[in-house]
Order: sequence, then C-alpha cells, then structure tokens
Amino acid sequence: MFEVTPGMRRLCASVLGMQAIVVALVTPVAITINHVSPPVAVTVGLGLAVLCVLIAGQLKRSYAYIAGSVLQILTIATGFLVPAMFFLGVIFAALWITAIFVARRVEGTTKR
Repeated sequence: MFEVTPGMRRLCASVLGMQAIVVALVTPVAITINHVSPPVAVTVGLGLAVLCVLIAGQLKRSYAYIAGSVLQILTIATGFLVPAMFFLGVIFAALWITAIFVARRVEGTTKR
C-alpha cells in the first residue's frame, strides 16, 4: 500500500498512546456525569483504549494505519456518550492525519 517509515511509526504511536489515556478516562466521566450504564461505558472506554495500544503495536504494517483511521472515527463517535469527546476526537483525528503527512514529508525530504 504505502511505505511505513520509522518517523511515521513514532509519531502515530505517540498519538495513539495519548489517545488511549483519554479514551480510558471516558469511562468514569460517562458513568458519573452522563449516567451511562457501567457495562456500556467500560466496554466503550476501555475497549477503545485497548485497541489504541494494540494498533500502536502493529504500526510496522500498513494495515494498522487504516485501522488507526477507523479508530479515529470511533473515538469521535464516543461523543454520543460524553459530548466533549466530539471535540477531543476531532483533535486526535487531526493529530493522526498530521502525524502521517508530516512524517512522510520530512522523511521524503531527507531521502533526497
């Protein structure tokens, strides 16, 4: 599909690492403030956090970037549980896209 560069892996893994922390913290907020049922909040919050970590570990392969992009959409969708996540999800999606394009551009420039 496309070449995965070391810089791209590092930047995207950093984004997913921070994202894992934020989506894990959705769980207590959804339960206490938005009165979401605990099983739903735990499944969504911790499930997405685990997916972030698993995908970060697969970033040597190009399919992980597609999975990471889907994960960004799912993170935005958590805004239905915690409305602030609409905003935070868009920020993480922008960071994800920026990490991919900036790393490819910088590493493409240094190859010349």
